[in-house]
Amino acid sequence: MKILKFMLIFIPISIVGKFMNFSPSVMFILAALSIIPLAGLMGEGTEEISFYSGPKIGGFLNATFGNATELIISFFALKEGLFEVVKSSIAGAIIGNILLVLGASMFAGGLKHKVQKFNINVVDTTSSMLLFAVIGLCIPAVFTHTLDPSLLNTRYEGLTLIVAVVMFILYLCSLFFSFFTHKDLYSVTYEEEGKAKWSLKKAITVLVVATVLIAIESEFLVGGVEDITSKLGLSEFFVGIILIPIIGNAAEHSTAITMALKNKMDVALEIALGSSLQVILFVAPILIFLSLLFTPMSIIFNQFELIALIVSVLIANKVAGDGGSNWLEGAQLMAVYFIIAAGFFIL
Repeated sequence: MKILKFMLIFIPISIVGKFMNFSPSVMFILAALSIIPLAGLMGEGTEEISFYSGPKIGGFLNATFGNATELIISFFALKEGLFEVVKSSIAGAIIGNILLVLGASMFAGGLKHKVQKFNINVVDTTSSMLLFAVIGLCIPAVFTHTLDPSLLNTRYEGLTLIVAVVMFILYLCSLFFSFFTHKDLYSVTYEEEGKAKWSLKKAITVLVVATVLIAIESEFLVGGVEDITSKLGLSEFFVGIILIPIIGNAAEHSTAITMALKNKMDVALEIALGSSLQVILFVAPILIFLSLLFTPMSIIFNQFELIALIVSVLIANKVAGDGGSNWLEGAQLMAVYFIIAAGFFIL
């Protein structure tokens, strides 16, 4: 965390660079280096809030503010017409949270605690919802990939909007389920290690300020995507599905691993799986709605993305379905992520 705080120096450097007209590639790098510590601060802030609110709300807030980073980045990409970056970042966030964040948490926590237990009822509910949500998100792509192109007309693009509305309604239902009608399923108690270092007011202030700064840095980041991809020989597809989710989810990565090391696997799972669920049911629909302000965007994933999304969810269901985890299961999840990332790199 100390290293992340030293990286905050890149924030004023990037702002100065904007006024001095640094090249887009340099601005991309400076913005990325600025967003990572800001996301870390957001993670620290939500961890402090969890002392006051409990693990359920703490995990929910971390997932929300972690995804706020990606939502802001995707909004500016949407504004610039970088639809491939936006769509691939949605898929990349889901795959990264399920395989990389959850895998790293299980691996780190398992090395310290050997076997870690968590609330199986919560995992069953979240994983079932996650499987349904991924299938729903993939329906527009399956629709276009399986039908004869000659049978398609422009109305199929409206299918994406219909799916977005249904997903958003389901998201509201899931919040009502977890926080009101079935909140007893999510109850969990820990022997607290230490006390909150920040006041609740300070933690909320840090979250708000970090979010504003991330919005500024996100505009710098997106402005350099096309330049950095051409100079490094990378596709916008790879930048969207691997680089942007890693930069945007830095808060979730660090906080989920920290919670696992403290043997708070329920919080780590809520961050990893809950964040993926939130990307599908909240972030994706919001981006589709926002695209109506510019150019309507259809969520049509390619075949490799479809397979990677569905396989990721199935693997997570299998690994987390027994109510316990160890370091080997975490290593397996990360291995699958790196294999998938290698595949996207050569596309």
